[in-house]
Amino acid sequence: MPNMNNYLDEYDDYLEQFDPMQNDRQARRKRKAKPRHQPKKAEQAIIEEIADTSGTLEGGFETTYQPSRYEEGWLLDSVRSFYEQALITDVVSKVKGGKEASVYRCLAHDSVEKTYLAAKVYRPRMFRQLRNDAMYREGRTLLNADGKEITDRDKREMRAMKVKSGFGQQMSHTSWLMYELNTLESLYAAGAAVPKPYASAMNALLMSYIGDENMPAPPLNDVLLEQDEAYELFDEAMRNIKIMLSQGIVHGDLSAYNILYWDGQITLIDFPQVSQVESNPNAEFILQRDITRVCDYFIKQGVDCDADQLSRDLWEAYGPVRDTINYNE
Repeated sequence: MPNMNNYLDEYDDYLEQFDPMQNDRQARRKRKAKPRHQPKKAEQAIIEEIADTSGTLEGGFETTYQPSRYEEGWLLDSVRSFYEQALITDVVSKVKGGKEASVYRCLAHDSVEKTYLAAKVYRPRMFRQLRNDAMYREGRTLLNADGKEITDRDKREMRAMKVKSGFGQQMSHTSWLMYELNTLESLYAAGAAVPKPYASAMNALLMSYIGDENMPAPPLNDVLLEQDEAYELFDEAMRNIKIMLSQGIVHGDLSAYNILYWDGQITLIDFPQVSQVESNPNAEFILQRDITRVCDYFIKQGVDCDADQLSRDLWEAYGPVRDTINYNE
């Protein structure tokens, strides 16, 4: 795994050049003044170096997908370990672009049972704009790159977080990614309708791809359902919410936009913002918001559901003090 400090040094100037907030004068005025980083190399030289993929292509890793010049460096650097682990052989296309991450369809290695895998690549940290992230972080411990909790014994890490150094910011970024990986692993093992996780890198997750060679699975929001199917998929969505609650978590950003639809089945995605039921005082509010958004879609598809009542019932059953319940019922 690459050294995190080197990673941050490499990207700081790239992010300085391409931070989208630079064109927003009002946002810029609200920013706190920060000491300007003085690179050892000329800025243009650093940008050219990041854009140069000759190092990341070592060993013959060339991609069918043609990224933009400044996307190429961080994309290939992020997925390179998947190539080296013989999990993928090609990046075929971009499936989804977003503020926090982009998803790419990758050709799986012959040793993998799937034809395609999906690589979710988090954007460089200054591009990530997870909204109200403090609300989701409350009650969560930080995780390191191995997915283990960072404790007071990890003095270097705790010091970096307190002073909010570049290394500390990267630790926070890594923690978000590892929460998503750990969540996928536990939910997949519990029988939830989520992508199967295969591997993680410092800046990316590799998971099962939903769709085919012609198109990725669309979000449920883009699908018009027959009423009978709508009721079936609503029940399936609620089953998955119950599984999450049984694992002590709330999705945090659940809606028809991050539920995929393919061949009559749904798959829930995007879990970096999971909240802990036991330790996050906002968990009940977050659960109610998730259920309300899901119900908003299904009501339009003809399903009769009461988001407020469902939220109250589920919180009573699965809240901080709860009995063991069969969530597959």
